[in-house]
Amino acid sequence: MKTLKELFKIGKGPSSSHTMGPQKAAKIFLENNRGASSFEVTLYGSLAATGKGHMTDIAIIEVLEPIAPVRIIWKPDVFLPFHPNGMKFRSFTNDEKPINEWTVYSIGGGALSEGKGDDDMFNSPEVYDMNSMTEIMKWCERTGRNYWEYVQLCEDSSLWDYLEVVWIKMKESVERGLKREGRLPGPLNLPRKAPTYYVKASGYKQSLQTRGLVYAYALAVSEENASGGTIVTAPTCGACGVLPAVLYHISKSHEFTDKQILHALATAGLVGNIVKKNASISGADVGCQGEVGVACAMASAASCQLFGGSPSQIEYAAEMGLEHHLGMTCDPICGLVQIPCIERNAFAATRALDSNLYAAFSDGSHRVSFDRVVEVMKRTGHDIPSLYKETSEGGLAKGFNMTGNVND
Repeated sequence: MKTLKELFKIGKGPSSSHTMGPQKAAKIFLENNRGASSFEVTLYGSLAATGKGHMTDIAIIEVLEPIAPVRIIWKPDVFLPFHPNGMKFRSFTNDEKPINEWTVYSIGGGALSEGKGDDDMFNSPEVYDMNSMTEIMKWCERTGRNYWEYVQLCEDSSLWDYLEVVWIKMKESVERGLKREGRLPGPLNLPRKAPTYYVKASGYKQSLQTRGLVYAYALAVSEENASGGTIVTAPTCGACGVLPAVLYHISKSHEFTDKQILHALATAGLVGNIVKKNASISGADVGCQGEVGVACAMASAASCQLFGGSPSQIEYAAEMGLEHHLGMTCDPICGLVQIPCIERNAFAATRALDSNLYAAFSDGSHRVSFDRVVEVMKRTGHDIPSLYKETSEGGLAKGFNMTGNVND
C-alpha cells in the first residue's frame, strides 16, 4: 500500500475523480506542451456522463485555456478498458497538426493512472508490507500494539505533520460550512442545511442533540465540497463529510487530545488504504459503496479506537461500516455531488457511531471479516451495471435533466 498522504488529499470539490484528478492531469500535460496552439480533451465513460455537473470541463479549461484554446469532446457511451474515467489529451500546432497525445485515467480519490502497470508514471513506492486487515490485526494482537502504531512503523516521521494539517483543514471545512447560508450552485437550487441543523440540534436534549450535531457537521463539509470549497478526500470528495463529522463531534464532546485524534486519523487512513489497495474507492468503478461505504468504515474504526476498542473490535466496527453499505449505487442527480450524496454523508456519519457502539458491546468476535467484505464489495461493484455507477443514467438520477426537472 502507498503512503496515507496519497489517500488524504487537500483540494477543492466537488469531485476527487471528476474535478481534482482531471485538473491534475491537465497540469501534467501542459508542462510538456506549452508551445501548443490548441488543445483537445476527450472525456470518456463516467467522466463524460457526469462531467458537466462535476465541473470536469471547467477544471481542465482553467489550466489549459490561458495557454491556448481548448476543445472538450464528450463520449459518455465509450468506456476505455482500464477504468470508466478515461481522458485523452491532444495538442496541436497552428495548422492543426498533432504534437502530442496522452491517455490517462482518474481512478478515484484524486489519483491518476496510465493503466501501464509497472511502467506507469504514477507508480509510487509501497510503504506497507501488509495489505490486509487480518494480517495487521494479528500483528497488533501479537505485539500488543494498535493500528496507528503499524502506520507509524511503516511511514516516515513527516506523516504526523501532514495529518496535523489534514485535521486542521477538516475542522475548517466543518466550521465554514456551519456559517454559510444560501443555495448550492447548479440547477437543483438546493438550500444549504448545515446552519439550520446546527441551530436546531443545539436546542435538543443530549440524546437527540448528538445525532443532530453529527448531521450538521457532515452536511457542513459536504455542502462546502458541493460548492467547490476546500476539503480533504476521506477517501474521496463525494464522501468527505463522514470522517470529519465524526472526529469533530468526538473532539468537541470528549476530552481527547489532538495527538489521539491524529492517531485515529491514521487508523482511519489505514482502513481506507486497505480498500483502495484490494478493491476500489471510485464511484465510477464500484458505486457509492466504495465512497460513502468506505468513509463509514474509516470513521467507524477511528471512533472505536478513540473509545478504547481492541484491535478486533476496531476491525469489527470497520467491517459493519462497510458491510451495511454493500450494493449502494452512485446515481447523482444532474451529475451534481448534491442529491443523494450530501444526505448520504450525514447518515453514514451517524452509522459510524452506531458501528462503534455495536462493536464496543461485543468481544470483537464475528463471522464475516473486514477483508471478506472488501472482496465482496469489489465483486458486487463490478457486477452493478454502469448506469448505476456515476453516469446519472439510472437510479435516482434517471429522468432528471440539467434544469433540475424530471422529464415526462
